Amino acid sequence: MGTVAGQTRPRAHPPDALHQLNDSIEAVVQRVSPSVVQILVTGYGTTEETDRGQTSAVIGRRRAIGSGVVVDPEGYIVTNAHVVTGAQNVDVMVPARLTSAATVEGDQGTPAKNYQARIVGVAREIDLAVIKIDAHDLPALSIRGPIAPARQGELVFAFGSPEGLRNTVTMGVVSAVARQPDPDSPLVYVQTDTPINPGNSGGPLVDADGGLVGINTFILSTSGGNQGLGFAIPAGVVASAYPQLLKYGHIHQPTIGALVQTITPELAAGLHLERDFGVVVSDLSPGGPAETAGLKIQDVILSVDGSPTGNLPLFAHSLSLHKSGERAKVEVLRGSDQVQLDIPLVERPHKEDSLTDIADPVKNIVRPLNILGIELTLDLARSLPDLRIPTGVIVAARTSGSRTAEIPLQTGDVIHGLNGTTITTLDGLREALAKQKPGAAIALQIERDGQLFYVSFSR
Repeated sequence: MGTVAGQTRPRAHPPDALHQLNDSIEAVVQRVSPSVVQILVTGYGTTEETDRGQTSAVIGRRRAIGSGVVVDPEGYIVTNAHVVTGAQNVDVMVPARLTSAATVEGDQGTPAKNYQARIVGVAREIDLAVIKIDAHDLPALSIRGPIAPARQGELVFAFGSPEGLRNTVTMGVVSAVARQPDPDSPLVYVQTDTPINPGNSGGPLVDADGGLVGINTFILSTSGGNQGLGFAIPAGVVASAYPQLLKYGHIHQPTIGALVQTITPELAAGLHLERDFGVVVSDLSPGGPAETAGLKIQDVILSVDGSPTGNLPLFAHSLSLHKSGERAKVEVLRGSDQVQLDIPLVERPHKEDSLTDIADPVKNIVRPLNILGIELTLDLARSLPDLRIPTGVIVAARTSGSRTAEIPLQTGDVIHGLNGTTITTLDGLREALAKQKPGAAIALQIERDGQLFYVSFSR
């Protein structure tokens, strides 16, 4: 039964199917809404500037609004990677805990508390990120345990902050369960006609039980607003990526060292392939497992472990069922011949992993920052092609500590300066920190994703 300001709303008619539906929707909203947060991001990025009819790209300060969902009572939040990309500051607006005398009534009914968040992990390849706020006992929407796949036509609800309007819910249905907007990308999405607009990114799409169906990520629109074509990252992908983002700060994906793409009729005709659908090998990593096992460019992938791979998502899914070190039986069409190959899978290389491998937990620790730091050498700087300044201390890993959540550093950051002092060595960083008195303000100049900016905190 609905309430307003803690009072029972009177009904003129006895309960019927329509009122029961209404009560069910209200119950879902009250269960899910307290776990949905608004994310305010400030940073620098590319903007457009028009002068005398000429448009050019300039670097300017940006402020973005997105959404997120609390997935752990200790303050862990899932959102989109594009929401926090290039962020200097990430502020999270958390709804105040509802009491029995309160209901979900938008901004007036749910005053929010502001927290500063740190970025725990980012997976740009699937547009997911995990951030952390210093809060406890929060209402959380669980993504653990078995997750039922979305069903076409089922009722779903999108939560978030469209156009900055905090604590908004919209309703619709699942339009398609495995939509692939880009035929050359293995990523698939849940498509929904639920109204989604800018600002909804990172918010949850849930079913009639309040269970996670996906994370809202983008829309197709000619106007910039909702046209009934919204897309969410499937809950199964979120459940797989979340523990990896917590542990490593990125995701580990098994690979055979081959690039495949969708076959089109034109591509098949141009390459004289035996079939005009499916996926074809377009590149091989030199010396990689696929090349070593005998896979060749222009091979058409027929199946993996006996399962047909008629498109990129099916091929990627078949490989994702394996762990690094396991082997996949791959059947290919080479000309008019069918060839059986046994290909080992290896873990896709990641630069942060190699940093962790060379960091000594004793020699490389910087206790005031709760990090393992590595001095940039010429060879290491060359391996980081986006680096702006080839000197400094790179964050190889974050360590546990009472202030870890307060210091806004993440793996891969390069520290170039501290309170105006240039930092080129670990000893120099430690000495500069040691000179700061307790409570002193510290401003670190860091480089992240090819951008220079400052992060600050108190000693």
